Amino acid sequence: MSKYGMYAKFTAQPGKRDVLAEILLESTAAAETVEECELYIINFSETEPDILWVTEVWSNPEAHAASLSLETTKAAIQRAMPLIAGVESTKLKPVGGKGLSFN
Repeated sequence: MSKYGMYAKFTAQPGKRDVLAEILLESTAAAETVEECELYIINFSETEPDILWVTEVWSNPEAHAASLSLETTKAAIQRAMPLIAGVESTKLKPVGGKGLSFN
C-alpha cells in the first residue's frame, strides 16, 4: 500500500509561534481518532523563531484530504489563519523506515 506524507513549514506572525503551536497540537488530539493518520508531529525550528514544521504520514492521499473536511480540522484552521504569515508544503511518498508499518 502506498503511503502519503508531507512536510509543512508554517511561518507564524512575529511572536505568535507558540500560540500557533498550541492550535496545531490540539489537532494532534483529533488526529489520534483518525486511523489513517499514522504520524503527525509538530516541530519548532531551532534557528528560526517564527517557524514551525509539521511532519505528517497518512495511509493514503484520500485520507489526508478527508481529514481537512472534519469539523474539528476546519475550526482549527479558522483559529490558526490569523496567526500564519505563510505556509510551504512538500508532498512525499514514504518508502520505509522505523515507526511506520508497510504491510
